[in-house]
Amino acid sequence: QVQLVESGGGLVQAGGSLKLSCVASGIIFKNFAMSWFRQAPGKQRELVASISQNGRTSDYRDSVKGRFTISRDNSESTVFLQMNSLKPEDTGVYYCNAHIPSTSDYWGQGTQVTVSS
Repeated sequence: QVQLVESGGGLVQAGGSLKLSCVASGIIFKNFAMSWFRQAPGKQRELVASISQNGRTSDYRDSVKGRFTISRDNSESTVFLQMNSLKPEDTGVYYCNAHIPSTSDYWGQGTQVTVSS
């Protein structure tokens, strides 16, 4: 059974930091590209950041570049999202995603991030 379990969300003031973690089980973690998505109330889910299977390549949506950093530890089957200089518009439920294009796609249950102004 595949499980992706996110943690690290919470309430933080604007300008603060949070670090999200996602632990995967039931998959060969090193074979999967990993991503973080978020969904704000009343809005569509959007891609925040992605990282390749070996961690050498990462990509970010423009609004988080320079503030967020995605990383992974394949020995611990864990992907991280370090979020600095948080803004109220970063508020939402953050989801972990594991995927192999055209083959496999798994989601976690999400963790709430709330940034107060």
